[in-house]
Amino acid sequence: MASILLVAHAPLSASLQAVARHVYPDCSSELAALDIPASLGLEEAQRRIEAALAAMPAGEVLIMADVFGATPCNAALNVADGVRVRVVAGASVPMLWRALCYAALPLADLVVRAVDGGRQGVMQIAAPRRQNQANRPPSDDPDSNPDQ
Repeated sequence: MASILLVAHAPLSASLQAVARHVYPDCSSELAALDIPASLGLEEAQRRIEAALAAMPAGEVLIMADVFGATPCNAALNVADGVRVRVVAGASVPMLWRALCYAALPLADLVVRAVDGGRQGVMQIAAPRRQNQANRPPSDDPDSNPDQ
């Protein structure tokens, strides 16, 4: 079973971890979070990620970073070997939940599931108003709705 390490700008990692534990209360052993303060340099961020990886159970680790090209992601990429430790960027709640659902898969498959979860979790859900239509709030008043 792969472990998941959240690495993001503070306080996003801890917040994502809290949301994950809300839905998956038994995920403590396979999920860790590392918040990277804005003042932290790349080398120190790498050291902290290495320490967090050393504290995790032996085996494969998926690092989920918040933004590609930012310090947390760059530090994670410098630490990851691409075999036992892989990195995905764009961490979100749907991505994290999907990864937790499939944490028993091999790491390469887990990466695909996590990215799919993030991609499928982004959608436009607000429908535009119809043209030339008044936006009237519904009313429970029987006088304004005689068919009730």
